[in-house]
Amino acid sequence: MSERSFSYHQMATLAEALQIAEEVTSDHFKFSSGQWKRHPYDVRLRDTWQHLPVPCNVFAVLDKVNRAGEILCPRAKGKDFYFILLQDERILSAISRDERLELLPLMLYIFTHELIHIVRFSNFLQRFEVSQEVREQEERKVHGLAYDILRRVPIKDLGYVLQSYEGHRICKLGLSVLNN
Repeated sequence: MSERSFSYHQMATLAEALQIAEEVTSDHFKFSSGQWKRHPYDVRLRDTWQHLPVPCNVFAVLDKVNRAGEILCPRAKGKDFYFILLQDERILSAISRDERLELLPLMLYIFTHELIHIVRFSNFLQRFEVSQEVREQEERKVHGLAYDILRRVPIKDLGYVLQSYEGHRICKLGLSVLNN
């Protein structure tokens, strides 16, 4: 069975979402759009990274090529290079299952989330290789930052996406305190 991939029209939507995500993430971290050169990354579709393991419940995976990979990523010039690896089939399946879910706001959230990770890793606010417990804490923090960055962006149906990820911003301890 072949997996679905993004259409030409959907790829244009991805490009628009990525541009908006870069702008709002840049605004939040107070750097110019040109400073993304200091945080080199690329976006790849699933068919280009099939050799890597696939986490079962995510729309994208962030991978890092260390300085040793400069031959593969000459743009990196002594820096770590990040790949935002999209899971096309999962994203498209989610959109087809939920009539309220639109590609632009979902991809804006996904890209903003991954760009926040890249900024945090590149600026040494968080290490890339960490324990599962620290990774979960980082995910909650990044979901919270993504919410803060995107909550005022006037994109149709973005509020629905932000509401869908609300549980990812709340720590389990906070939930048990609220329920007592």
